Amino acid sequence: MSLPFDLRALQCFVSVADHRGFSAAARELHVAQSAISQTVANLEKRLELTLFHRHERRISLTAEGEALYVHATSLLERAEAAHLAMRELHGLVKGEVRIGIPSMLGSYYFPPLLMGFKARHPGIRLTVVEAGTRRLQRMINAGELDLGVVIDDATSQGLERRRFLREEMVVCVPEDHPFAGRASVSPEDFFGEPLVLFQDGYFHREFVDALADAGGHQADVAFQSNLIPLTKAIVRQGFGITTFLRRVIDEPGLAAVSFAPPAWLELSLAWARGSGLSRAEQAFVDFVLEHPDQPR
Repeated sequence: MSLPFDLRALQCFVSVADHRGFSAAARELHVAQSAISQTVANLEKRLELTLFHRHERRISLTAEGEALYVHATSLLERAEAAHLAMRELHGLVKGEVRIGIPSMLGSYYFPPLLMGFKARHPGIRLTVVEAGTRRLQRMINAGELDLGVVIDDATSQGLERRRFLREEMVVCVPEDHPFAGRASVSPEDFFGEPLVLFQDGYFHREFVDALADAGGHQADVAFQSNLIPLTKAIVRQGFGITTFLRRVIDEPGLAAVSFAPPAWLELSLAWARGSGLSRAEQAFVDFVLEHPDQPR
């Protein structure tokens, strides 16, 4: 569809109408008066309408010009709003990042990252969803999340990924448990104890299930809970043991002991393959990867 005018022509028209003269409009727009006059004349020709009454010393809008003025000012305001929105996105003044985080990382790793990113980009809205890594993968593929934390393994191959964390999974026991004084705990000894585990779909549970399968062990699941404070309380009271990322065991009454051999998890930020990242999303990925406190 071919329009009878462009935004520049409308800007000239509105400026002439506002200043009731071509000379003043030319000064405001920093162009020659002849250019303003020619632009308005071309606009009238294309519309086949007279927009201004031209008097000897002044000009005024015709009825047709008044009708166009209403629409022109509205269009110019919308164009300026659109331009501002694009400038804001370019400068990361506004935007949104929807990110999915497993509870263990959401409680003990991401809070300072999220606050640091928000301090750098206060206009970007962060929406954080807590879920297991498998559910997060499904949400990314369904377009419900922009980014998510996944285990860097074969099941995540269909996603674009950037590895950001490698950390040890350790045995968590009460500080008076016999394991607490050891340098390490074998998988066999670990599975000989009642366990407090996350539900299926969380990397915590997948780690334990994979460890059991590798050694032919059977897990004695005494409790299932995705609530970290509750899990810690159960372990602290001696009703079972569990495994956490080492940084999660950060309070009195609990001890962290390495597996034998040590067990490491590698976690990545992931997004749908081929979808690309918005400027806000890319800024978040870059911020996580450049964070100086990241263990590598």
